[in-house]
Amino acid sequence: MNIAVAADHAGFEYKDRIALALRDAGHTILDFGTHDDTPVDYPQYGYAVGEAVASGQAERGILVCGSSIGISIAANKVPGIRCAAVFEPLSAELARRHNDANVLALSERLTGWEMIERCVLIFLTTMFDGGRHAHRVEQLFEYGDAQRARTLKAIEAGKVTGAQTPRELLGASS
Repeated sequence: MNIAVAADHAGFEYKDRIALALRDAGHTILDFGTHDDTPVDYPQYGYAVGEAVASGQAERGILVCGSSIGISIAANKVPGIRCAAVFEPLSAELARRHNDANVLALSERLTGWEMIERCVLIFLTTMFDGGRHAHRVEQLFEYGDAQRARTLKAIEAGKVTGAQTPRELLGASS
């Protein structure tokens, strides 16, 4: 599998360890840096991995920063990216199984190495369930003018309407 990796100055050590382990497992790694503790701006690294995955250069992406939060927000700005910041294996599994996450964001400061290894393995080996989750994942990319108008109307009314599971997923006949 082609995997894009990147980290800021607070995550480069785990990123380097992840890249080495994945190379040893036979994966092709696109390493966008950084490679030392010189302060850098994490959004640029999130964008680079996001673009590599969105363009098809990589099948998946892995990002590491101090908390995993900022770099995941940056990656999610790239159209087509579903980046999940995770701290333990169950969230890594659900990110793939339910949300079809294509980029994983990890924290070097908040998560121990053994947990990181487990999260990466689960992220790379878990398949997307599809089914009832597919239409929800599709909605993640529908936030344009029409959806914004609907959302603002819901805020004004104080409630969300029209959020329904398709009948076929409920087992009801149409």
